[in-house]
Amino acid sequence: MKIDILASGSGGNVIAVRSSGNTILVDVGIAKTKIEKRLLEVGIRPDSIDAILITHAHSDHVKGLPLANKYQIPVFASEGEWKSIQGVNEELKHIIVGNMLVSDFDITPFKVHHDAFQPLGYAIVDKVGDKVSVCLDTGKVDSEMIETMKYSNFFIVESNHEPAMLEHSNYPNSVKARILSDIGHLSNKQTAESLSKLVKGIGERIYLTHLSSSNNMPELAKLTTIRALSKRGLKAGTHYEIEVF
Repeated sequence: MKIDILASGSGGNVIAVRSSGNTILVDVGIAKTKIEKRLLEVGIRPDSIDAILITHAHSDHVKGLPLANKYQIPVFASEGEWKSIQGVNEELKHIIVGNMLVSDFDITPFKVHHDAFQPLGYAIVDKVGDKVSVCLDTGKVDSEMIETMKYSNFFIVESNHEPAMLEHSNYPNSVKARILSDIGHLSNKQTAESLSKLVKGIGERIYLTHLSSSNNMPELAKLTTIRALSKRGLKAGTHYEIEVF
């Protein structure tokens, strides 16, 4: 399995998952032409995409959906999120109702906690057994989410903000409250605590994503997770790898 983070953050999110000649995208939150360019830069032909999975319908996750119409790519989203998704050709729409097989990928959707109709995360397993868990916008990580993400080789998790930076930001109080709520976004500490329950130290790759450009710093997000895992005797570069996007 190969993972490419093509875009991350409030400006847009796009993740490519490849295995055995098959490719799916999780979210398409930047302009279609930018997605095409970034796909080609990592050696993926846009007309080779097998499916697009949508976590939720906020614009930084669906802006590039014209890509689906251009290349006739099936799009999968929850019934609730289809309420807010516009412009996808009818024959390409698929409602997620549970576990499903897409190309050679076995996909388990799981409920996350965000201010959308029916947002989802995804655990994706390829035919050789490699597993990636994608958990983007969510205000908390519950036990069911942890159970679904267990035994992954790759973890793609948001590490959105540092609460102290957010508190001293010029964001309106209503926005601060939304971000900090259980249907907002994960703090560095929340992400680190969740990963400390998941990472076994057997060579997993951690991708910290969806960082706030105003209320976080890449090194701070990374250090928070490294410190949490070090309490379990796990060392970055030895027991696991970690990158920030």
